[in-house]
Amino acid sequence: MIDLYYWTTPNGHKITLFLEETGLPYRLHPVNISQGEQFQPEFLRIAPNNRIPAIVDQAPTDGGEPIPLFESGAILLYLAEKTGQFLASDLRTRQITLQWLFWQMGGLGPMAGQNHHFAVYAPEKLPYAIDRYVRETARLYAVLDRQLAGRDFIAGSDYSIADMACYPWIVPHERQGQKLDDFPHLKAWFERIQARPATARAYALADQINPNPVVASADNKLLFGQDAKTVTRP
Repeated sequence: MIDLYYWTTPNGHKITLFLEETGLPYRLHPVNISQGEQFQPEFLRIAPNNRIPAIVDQAPTDGGEPIPLFESGAILLYLAEKTGQFLASDLRTRQITLQWLFWQMGGLGPMAGQNHHFAVYAPEKLPYAIDRYVRETARLYAVLDRQLAGRDFIAGSDYSIADMACYPWIVPHERQGQKLDDFPHLKAWFERIQARPATARAYALADQINPNPVVASADNKLLFGQDAKTVTRP
């Protein structure tokens, strides 16, 4: 049994995509980040960075005590190794998958996140910042589009954790100032994943938990106003 601490963000969707694909039993624990639930002491014991998602594996393969994990990329890698699914065993395909998993963690996610912040949430609309991150997001889309030329999925013919990591960050493409028609290989890949039954289940779950995923301006300080003084020890 996996305890999943989750909210309806791209990083949260990565883990529900994996769990719905594999059928691994899990319990969902919503953590409403707009209400500051990510700062509760019991959550901090699992996720010291105050961020979702996080999991606790109640039945690790070594038979020992439950294992807590935070950071979405680390969770995807752990679950893939635990189940033997969505991460190839052959050396070359495995390394391609891991490269693109880390590319998402270090590039697509952070850059698209800054795109969202300056275009949607920032109290002052700064043209330089908006242009900088919209253009960088477009560059990253083009990199992914080139990788997908002649491939069904990022690492080749099989769906993997690299795809699960990237897809949720492409879902809000319109908010990022991007048109999928500009990236035909990416668009075809996006539609393949969108059509998967597990993807539909994962996003339907999100709609049930948070049917109106809009951050009120009063909540911005909780999400964007943190500094060293707000780091709380559990």
